[in-house]
Amino acid sequence: MAGMNLVAALLSIPVIASGIWVSTQADNACVHILQWPLIGLGVAVLVVGVAGFVAAFWRLPWLLLVYLVTMLFLIIILACLAAFVFAVTSSGGDGGHVVPGRAFLEYDLDDYSSGSWLRRHLTQGRRWERIKACLDATNICSDLNQTTAQEFFAAAWLSPLQSGCCKPPTRCGYTFVTPSYWISPTDAAADPDCAAWSNEQGRFCFSCNSCKAGLLRNLRTEWRRADIIVAVTTALLLAVYAMGCYAFRTASNTDHLFRRYRQGYYT
Repeated sequence: MAGMNLVAALLSIPVIASGIWVSTQADNACVHILQWPLIGLGVAVLVVGVAGFVAAFWRLPWLLLVYLVTMLFLIIILACLAAFVFAVTSSGGDGGHVVPGRAFLEYDLDDYSSGSWLRRHLTQGRRWERIKACLDATNICSDLNQTTAQEFFAAAWLSPLQSGCCKPPTRCGYTFVTPSYWISPTDAAADPDCAAWSNEQGRFCFSCNSCKAGLLRNLRTEWRRADIIVAVTTALLLAVYAMGCYAFRTASNTDHLFRRYRQGYYT
């Protein structure tokens, strides 16, 4: 049983790693939602798994019981987290919109239901203002400064966040000069996003709905990747836990029979 508990402890590594990976992404570093639950739960699984290993190695039944109860609780929380992430990332388009003459995609906030959890909690009010200020402090747009017009329009690698926040929407008809400077058409105010674009460093299209859509798309992709890791790890933990329960029950029955034998119940 000690070996299985050690495996349970090692299964915390993918959960912790996924939380650290999420925290290194510019958008998630500004949102501060998923990374800390992942890291916290991963550390908790590690600590409980090590405690279970110690309990099995030193034959401490009371600690084994604590391990089994606590690990079941953590598995349930991980399963709920995986289900939550899957649910909140299920709404919205599967991809962006193709734009003629552009290798990158563009994103529309209307692809996400106004009642969806991500849109409701991240793109409104003071929270969006904080996220916008945080995104402005990152290098997501400065990474584009060295590209020429040909390279820019052929940039299939442009992330949804860069596509939505670092340039005006193509439908606005702005004329490219540099990645951070565009000439405005005469009817730019016809679309709110067109009027929201600014060549001023730190403003760009961070107030555009396309920027919000790009953020949601980025989060959807990154959270889904982390969710796959959490779901697989939870399934493996559940399998290890079931084997541990069986081993614990078998060991308890064996100890009980041995005690009865020594007391003279069996000849």
